[in-house]
Amino acid sequence: MNLEEARTRMIAQQLRTWDVFDNQVLEAVRQSARELFVPKDYYDFAFADMEIPLAYNQYMMTPKVEGRLLQSLALKADEKILEVGTGSGFLTACLSHLSKTTVSIDIIPQFTTDTRQKLNHLNIKNVELHTKDVFDLNNNDQFDVIAITGSLPSIDERLIQMLRPSGRMFIIVGQAPVMEALLITKNTNEDWMQETLFETVVAPLSNTTHHEPFVL
Repeated sequence: MNLEEARTRMIAQQLRTWDVFDNQVLEAVRQSARELFVPKDYYDFAFADMEIPLAYNQYMMTPKVEGRLLQSLALKADEKILEVGTGSGFLTACLSHLSKTTVSIDIIPQFTTDTRQKLNHLNIKNVELHTKDVFDLNNNDQFDVIAITGSLPSIDERLIQMLRPSGRMFIIVGQAPVMEALLITKNTNEDWMQETLFETVVAPLSNTTHHEPFVL
């Protein structure tokens, strides 16, 4: 497989056709070496339009959903990002190219350990990796952007409380076979709005059943 041809084809045929045109996002995807983050058995499918199975019943998002996620957040180079669900680490790498600091958490130790090794290989230094549940974070921690990589049954207001004013959050909510990808924008400490981006289906975020959600 010619990696650069496959990467270019993925960007042209999947991301661009799904309205991902932001050059910074496309370059972040290009630089993040997706082939390094897929399980060995799926190496030949690294650039395919499919969810790739990971351990523990988790999946890599399709490239087009990853691209839309990144573009929708309108990331700025001086921002601090929280990624909930490290997973394969590919999206973590993409976020690192678009932010000042990315904090990525996962409750599965294997995911954070493997991602640390891969990011070190790529010489990515602006990522903090932690093995923990998002609701175990310090209540005083706030972020400019939050990216949730697994689905939730509904919006949990505690996640919105972790956003700074003017902060944005990407989240997928609902139950299969129909889920909605949403962009949440926090206006003030008490006010926020949501925008529906597209419909999709992704695996639930690990451990979500342990928390009572805030239902709209």
